[in-house]
Amino acid sequence: MSDILEQIKNGENKTLEFKETLPKNDSIAKTVVAFSNTSGGKLIIGINDQREIVGIDDKEIFELQDRIASIIFDSCYPNILPEIYVLNIDGKLLLVIEIFRGNLLPYYLKSDGKNNGTYIRIGATNRKAEYENIVELERQKRHISYDEEANYDVSLDTLDLKPLYERFAKLSKPLDEQKLHNLKLLKSEHGTTYPTNALLILLGYFENCMVKCARFKGVTMELFIDKKEYKGDIFTILENTQNFILNHINLRGEIKGLYRIDTYEIPEVALREALINALIHRDYINKGRDIKVGIYDDIVNIVSPGSFPNTITAEDIANGRSEARNKIVANIFKELGLIEQWGSGINRIKKICKANFLQEPKIEEQNDFVDAQFFRPNTTESDRLVSDTVVKPSDTDDCERLRTITDDYERLAKEEQEILLYLLDNKTISRKEATTLIGLKNTKTYEILNSLVEKNLITRDGQGRSTHYKLSKAVSDE
Repeated sequence: MSDILEQIKNGENKTLEFKETLPKNDSIAKTVVAFSNTSGGKLIIGINDQREIVGIDDKEIFELQDRIASIIFDSCYPNILPEIYVLNIDGKLLLVIEIFRGNLLPYYLKSDGKNNGTYIRIGATNRKAEYENIVELERQKRHISYDEEANYDVSLDTLDLKPLYERFAKLSKPLDEQKLHNLKLLKSEHGTTYPTNALLILLGYFENCMVKCARFKGVTMELFIDKKEYKGDIFTILENTQNFILNHINLRGEIKGLYRIDTYEIPEVALREALINALIHRDYINKGRDIKVGIYDDIVNIVSPGSFPNTITAEDIANGRSEARNKIVANIFKELGLIEQWGSGINRIKKICKANFLQEPKIEEQNDFVDAQFFRPNTTESDRLVSDTVVKPSDTDDCERLRTITDDYERLAKEEQEILLYLLDNKTISRKEATTLIGLKNTKTYEILNSLVEKNLITRDGQGRSTHYKLSKAVSDE
């Protein structure tokens, strides 16, 4: 009883809908079809819009049960068998229509046919399924994932498999054509070998195989400090995205014995786990969306297109149940040691953050995407080794000098401003000189220099130890 009261308190969601009285026939049928096509659910009659239990007349119970059963039988196809029962809560009766996810997908309204009458559950609403949704439901009936299917539109000869070969070679797991078939990255039909969608996803072939990153000023999206879009093979995207985040969050220093130990304010392993989850579980069928990473003063936010797989709920995931939307892609990550154990990802992220005395990350399904929020700790100025906020130079002369390079100098990080001011005086700077100038580690310094190169403010000359940087020609000519 306490479970149902808690569910009512939390409100409608993917698997729960309330009605004060019995709705119209088509409304019931759409909800039943949507539940059957998604994760199942309960339609509870006797609760008003304020989540108050108003109950139903006990004299109408049997009549309502019969009417509902008839509506479902007459309106839905294939046949759906609901459980209809009564709950007594503090003397008030609720009628519950419980629907289980079906295995004869897709379910639809008989009167509208499969193409127009198929509904799915998105958040707390029933939505008419698009053609791609219907095709995906049919795949699910056959227990086949999208990434497992052969792609007949792409010739294998046009693909560069080098990124994949190199990743496996580093682990002493050499790839050949037979191994690619075994991993379901290739499929042969009628004497022709085709790439599967999994291979194309891993290689970053599709236009939506990208991650968009942004560092925003403050806690809103009104003003950004830095933006990047990462494309290419999925492993390079993972590394670049992780580096972007680490470049824009703080390092904390702690003295242990004789040594100073530097750690990121949010553990790298937790961030990496969240990014891996986003990359392997996102909905690649939706070609119009991509993964987005936003870094604000208060949170690091990772948004991945696609809700949780239809076969599981948030409660299932919290209990360690695993269901991969992209089975082949997930298996490749497991082969490469990027996934430790099935079903451990979200709980592991939360445990790592808790062990580091951080607020538990918020990872939840929001309509048709999954939203992960890491809460940044409040840090004092002495804790910070990198300034990722906009710093306006206090010296008026410095402001004027930076303005000769770029009008957007106020959006640059403090370390970027320092390097540009140095170049105005000294024409060139080496990596070693830049490291000494801004007082950061080599890796961080290189990232800042590369950021200025990408912004076309400086150029890189030379190789190896002779590498040096100078103001770009476009800047120096102004």
